Amino acid sequence: MENKRYPIPPFTLEAALQKVQAAEDTWNTKDPEKVSLAYSIDTEWRNRTDFINGREEVKAFLTRKWQKELDYKLKKELWGFRENRMAVRFEYEWHDQSGQWFRSYGNELWEFDENGYMRRRFASINDLPILESERKL
Repeated sequence: MENKRYPIPPFTLEAALQKVQAAEDTWNTKDPEKVSLAYSIDTEWRNRTDFINGREEVKAFLTRKWQKELDYKLKKELWGFRENRMAVRFEYEWHDQSGQWFRSYGNELWEFDENGYMRRRFASINDLPILESERKL
């Protein structure tokens, strides 16, 4: 049995905003172990065309992600919420090994368990090649 990860559902506006900011802050550490702890042991993800199940697969996915997406910087914004679910828009910037910069845009749907861990995360993401001089983040 895991401890509670506050705030827990049902969410108020303040709690939802806090949860989104915590996610942004944690993802910006680029630490797969630390990020994975926000998700339930049996978490279910769809990330682009990847289907990921469980914390161990999340850690492996994030390790590969940040080996490819260098100098990653993320910004998240709450789009809506109710009870134990949230809709979030995000953008992040990164470059590949060749130095090509990208801005990735997307939306996520989140569902939390009763202890405040994210049980389900479904992400749709598009990548836009940009010049380094066009970076915003």
